[in-house]
Amino acid sequence: MEFGSPLPEVVEALGTALAATPVLAWGATAFLVDGVEIVEDRPFSSGYAVFRTSTPVIMKGSGLDATGKRTTRQSWRLPGEPEWDSYVENNLRRKADTLGLDREVSLEQVTWVGPKRSFAVSASNGPGGKKPGARVEVTVSGDPRTLTALADWGLGQGNSTGFGWISL
Repeated sequence: MEFGSPLPEVVEALGTALAATPVLAWGATAFLVDGVEIVEDRPFSSGYAVFRTSTPVIMKGSGLDATGKRTTRQSWRLPGEPEWDSYVENNLRRKADTLGLDREVSLEQVTWVGPKRSFAVSASNGPGGKKPGARVEVTVSGDPRTLTALADWGLGQGNSTGFGWISL
């Protein structure tokens, strides 16, 4: 099982807590903790990174039609569809801003797209719905520190719930 965070302090605290925990209860499942290993960050000294996700990337679009009229609030976008590239790029810049890092990040190219998957999700204020996404491989450029943090955070939305995790 892999846990991650773009904040080193969070990773350190999580590693310490897990190392002292013999069993991790995850809902109805119990995981025996045999060991904890901190994986070193990958340096992106060239200013370029190739990110391939191990879980689908989800990205919500604007919900506007060609005339600029809102037609839906649930406008999920897939790679290759209108808005996907720009919304992913803006998402990466917001993450950099949140961490106080250089926000000049660019999505250079989408080099691979896996099959579309839809996931049923629950909502605190209603019945929930389905979130469609796809695994991707992308080339991203930016400051090496920003790229390192983004590699630990993930691509797209819903990263804390397992979407858009970047493989090592």
